Amino acid sequence: MGKMTNGTEDLDNLIALMAKLPGLGPRSARRAVLHLIKKRSLVLLPLADAMQQVGATVRECLNCGNVCTADICDICSADKRATGQIAVVEDVADLWAMERAQVFKGRYHVLGGTLSALDAIGPDELRIPKLIDRIKTENVTEVILALGATIDGQTTAHYIADQLPGITVTSLAQGVPVGGELDYLDDGTITAALNARKAL
Repeated sequence: MGKMTNGTEDLDNLIALMAKLPGLGPRSARRAVLHLIKKRSLVLLPLADAMQQVGATVRECLNCGNVCTADICDICSADKRATGQIAVVEDVADLWAMERAQVFKGRYHVLGGTLSALDAIGPDELRIPKLIDRIKTENVTEVILALGATIDGQTTAHYIADQLPGITVTSLAQGVPVGGELDYLDDGTITAALNARKAL
C-alpha cells in the first residue's frame, strides 16, 4: 500500500490499522478513513471514544466465555436464561449469530476453537473442562452442540458428547451445510437447524 506524503503519518497509520480488519483491504481502508474524516464530529470522535471505552472495559465472561464489560455476561446472569439448556459454540461470533436469530432462550458456552491435531489444539486448550464443570454445577438437562459442520467441528462435537454420559446431547440438524460456519448463516437457517436438532 503506497503511503501518502506531506505530514500524513497519523493518517497512514490509521489506514494501515483499518486495513487489518476483516473484509477491509488498503483501498477500503482509505475510503473508510476518508469517510471518518468527513464525518469527524458525527462518527470519528464518537467511534474513537467508544473504542477507547471498549478497549478499557471489555473482558471474557468468566462463566461462558462471551465478551462483555463485567465478570459475568448478561446472558449468564439472567434468571430467565436458566432453562437447563447450554448451547456449545466455537466462538463468540457464533454466539452472536444465534442471539441474532432470537430462537434460543438458554445459555451458551464458548469453546474458543475446535479440536485440531494439526494445530496441536487439545481439550485443555479449549474451554471443555469448564463446560464439564458447568454441567456438574448448573441444572443442565440438555447440551446442544452448535458447532460448524467442518471436520474439526464434528470431531469436537463427538469428543464432547463422549465426555457427557447421562446428559442429553443434541446437535444442530438440517440447514447447516457441510463446511458451514454459524456466523455466515441467515437467521432462518439457524432457527430451522436449532428447532430440528437431533440427539447424538
